Amino acid sequence: MKLAVSGKGGVGKTTFASLLIKVLSEQGHRVLAIDADPDANLAAALGFENAADITPISEMKELIEERTESKIGTMGAFFKLNPHVADLPEKLSKARDNIRLMVLGGVKKGGGGCICPESTLLKVLINHLILARDEVVVLDMEAGIEHLGRGTAGAVNRLIVVVEPGRRSIETANHIRQLAGDIGVKKISLVGNKIRGAADEEFLRKNVPDFEFLGFMPYEQAIINADLSGTASFGEESRSLAEVRRIVKEHFNQ
Repeated sequence: MKLAVSGKGGVGKTTFASLLIKVLSEQGHRVLAIDADPDANLAAALGFENAADITPISEMKELIEERTESKIGTMGAFFKLNPHVADLPEKLSKARDNIRLMVLGGVKKGGGGCICPESTLLKVLINHLILARDEVVVLDMEAGIEHLGRGTAGAVNRLIVVVEPGRRSIETANHIRQLAGDIGVKKISLVGNKIRGAADEEFLRKNVPDFEFLGFMPYEQAIINADLSGTASFGEESRSLAEVRRIVKEHFNQ
């Protein structure tokens, strides 16, 4: 099972991803958690110790140069487009219980479609994680699908877009769906977050009527506080955790 999570910044995308990973892990699944958001927060949300000290793979200059046979920053340089990455999940991940975490980081380059050693290594690594690994893979992505390509999109079982009651969040969801359709992602669903009551749920259902909603997570101040403090975003009393458990039972345990 390969799941990708996206959404506008600030909607609670990483919170949902961390809860999803926790639930899948507690059910006995081996989960490969991939933080593919340049603003990496998944380690803290999952409660990994010293999360701020984890170096993203995109910043591992020596590794990138070794695997791509390149020199980063050299204008017009040639580099290997199919670097060896099969050993990296074991070498570069942090493990706890059934969860193995990898932090990819981002490529800070001007313009879109960067073809450089850093982006090439990340793209090949994502391909390997989705196509060749036998664990459950959950990707926490930025507000888009930059890390997915045509070769991997078909292998993603579901793209989950987290939305909150608001126009900009809905616009982002529609944009992500358009991008996903362009590369052949077959199944896209929404999860509503920060729901304060029936009116918020109705607002989302009315404004994105042609999307499938997996569920709706309530607004919880404890989760907002955890996000602000960079700590694990769940406790057993969390109503959001209960909702994610329901989502997994109904949609991913078939």
